[in-house]
Amino acid sequence: MTRHGEANSLSGFSLDDYRIKRAEEVMTPALAIYPQIVDANINTTIRLLGDDANRWRPHVKTAKLAFIMRRMVDRGIRNFKCSTTLELTTLCETGAADALVAYPLVGAGVRRVREIAERFPATEISALVETIEQIEAWDGSRVGLFIDVNPGMDRTGVEQDRADEIVRLASAVRRSQQPFRGLHYYDGHLSKYEMAERERVAHGGYDRLLKIVEAIRQAGIPVEEIITAGTPAFPCSLSYTGFKAALFTHRASPGTIVYGDCTSLAQLPREFGYRPAALVLSTVVSRPAPGRITCDAGHKTVSADSGVPTCRALGRADLRPAKPSEEHLPIDVSQIDVSRPANLPAIGETLYLVPMHICPTVNNFDHALIAVDGCVIAVERVTARGREAPLVL
Repeated sequence: MTRHGEANSLSGFSLDDYRIKRAEEVMTPALAIYPQIVDANINTTIRLLGDDANRWRPHVKTAKLAFIMRRMVDRGIRNFKCSTTLELTTLCETGAADALVAYPLVGAGVRRVREIAERFPATEISALVETIEQIEAWDGSRVGLFIDVNPGMDRTGVEQDRADEIVRLASAVRRSQQPFRGLHYYDGHLSKYEMAERERVAHGGYDRLLKIVEAIRQAGIPVEEIITAGTPAFPCSLSYTGFKAALFTHRASPGTIVYGDCTSLAQLPREFGYRPAALVLSTVVSRPAPGRITCDAGHKTVSADSGVPTCRALGRADLRPAKPSEEHLPIDVSQIDVSRPANLPAIGETLYLVPMHICPTVNNFDHALIAVDGCVIAVERVTARGREAPLVL
């Protein structure tokens, strides 16, 4: 998707729906979460999945807050993904029934997940494996195992064309007495394609994935679950007919859509109805040059991992964020209407920023404002921010 598309993804959203009364009393930068919009995004996802909450395994690297995870559990979502042991612990504490650590764990990470699994027997916990050695590391635990399949992203997993190796691993899991849960297939690299090509490439990969499932079945091993699709590939999983009548349970795992950001809103069809539900409040602190302002939302506030611009200002299409430094975000003000000079925001004015990538942005904050109908009704801790202590003595 182009940066132009990301800017246009905010068209149609009114700043009036996000303004916070007495915002000048908020010490910025601040993360604001709008739970009514979060609920609407959750309901939209369940609707797209045929009103079946059991088909969604959201990744909580986005949600981060126990406050939001509880809302998801209360809506009937029982299956989740996470990447860190702190996220896993938070999920268990908030009542998740099933949690997959979708990260290749080794060494002390394995030990810690085994400890968490013993501490929270009510939560079914699983991990990813891609080698025999990783399978052996879970021996004697109650942790279930998914085989991680590499769909071409080349980040983790067994290459998709090595079906014989995947069958061998599934057989090894069965012999180990660990529960074999199924296959994990994260096709996040498909975000680089426009929608028609994205769907074509995704469906080709899913065809190959089903052949792997059949090979495992031919080896006498049942496949319980197949997990695909972060946010960019979510529409592709929805449209793939091979998942609809399968003998296994298919679950999609988009997490970003809980809050939304400029990138995800550009990648998903507008008719889905997703809205941004987490914004960064920032204050203009300087007007250092003609046509330029600076606000307090540097890359320690709004993640810069998606490049520049790091965000867009809701309701101000004329603002063009430039390259941030640690605590400063310079913004150029374009003259959209040539008949009148550019309208520079005043020093002290509040801007409502929609990040390009919300997941690591949420992780930058210790607390979040909970805003309903223009009022801050609570301040919630970003429970799963960061990581657990690396060594417990």
